[in-house]
Amino acid sequence: MLETVGLSAAETDVYRALLAAVTAAAREVSATTGLEEATTQRLLVALEEKGLARGVEGSPGRFAANPPYVTLLPRLERRADDLDKARAAVADLMETYRRSAWTRGAGEVIELVTGAAALRQRLEQVQEGARHELLWFCKAQYVAMPSGTNQAEFDALARGVGYRVLYEQAFFNDSGAVDNVVRAVRDGEIARAVPTLPLRMAIADRRLAICPLAPAGPAGNPHEVTAAVIRGSSLVEALVALFERYWEVGVPLRVTEEGRIGETGLRADSASLTPEDQHLLSLMVAGLTDESIAGQLGVSKRTVQRRIQGMMNLAGVATRMQLGWQAARRNWI
Repeated sequence: MLETVGLSAAETDVYRALLAAVTAAAREVSATTGLEEATTQRLLVALEEKGLARGVEGSPGRFAANPPYVTLLPRLERRADDLDKARAAVADLMETYRRSAWTRGAGEVIELVTGAAALRQRLEQVQEGARHELLWFCKAQYVAMPSGTNQAEFDALARGVGYRVLYEQAFFNDSGAVDNVVRAVRDGEIARAVPTLPLRMAIADRRLAICPLAPAGPAGNPHEVTAAVIRGSSLVEALVALFERYWEVGVPLRVTEEGRIGETGLRADSASLTPEDQHLLSLMVAGLTDESIAGQLGVSKRTVQRRIQGMMNLAGVATRMQLGWQAARRNWI
């Protein structure tokens, strides 16, 4: 019972007998405990070394027990402190295990990939393993895969994998970007453009996403590039929803026979619009409601809606947000 404070069962029996006898020799304790006298003598010496017994002065061979509150309680308190520390250490280990086990049990939900070369390899592997669709956010500049070097996309397009790609406006300022997008669209990529994107991202079959975590482009250290690989989870679902939200407002990019991108099939410039149309556009972009615009122009609300729809048809867009961006892009206002 006292093993916790460092006493064996035999030592405990001898100490208990010594407490009851006040003082005793090995022979007397042996008779009480049933242990051999030689063994009892050895145990009494051990108790003396541990501070639980002492030799009786003037009586060689006799021993007296030291009080338990002097000898055992301090040991017990020290053991209690050690136990608390051990319990805290075990709790910390359990928390580490829980986090690790949760990640592994969820199919390694989030994995970090470090280095531009490793990220480029992972992007290629993801595309090679895709079966249905790739969704992309393409921001200006690159962190691992320069524009025009993604041969895995063309291989995937050739075997029937769909690509929907959103480009931010500044992307087309990169050298060779326009020609590369033209080639991809001609091979089957469905492309749209938006003024800006919040992050770089690729999603394969709506079950795996790769998000480079580096804000900068190729000017940064390629060995410091880090990306999160996120597997089937609510986080992937949220990223898909984010993509679809931006896709809704993106301007479709079509390629003409001459290889021009950004055209909608209908050529339009500011000369195609009347001053009234340009005024209406400026009011719409400013956020006025159709009713307020009608009041400003002195026309009916229905007329405002009809003229806005006409400009949307002219620009080849499906939403007013897209029309506003196209109007700014084409200098209509």
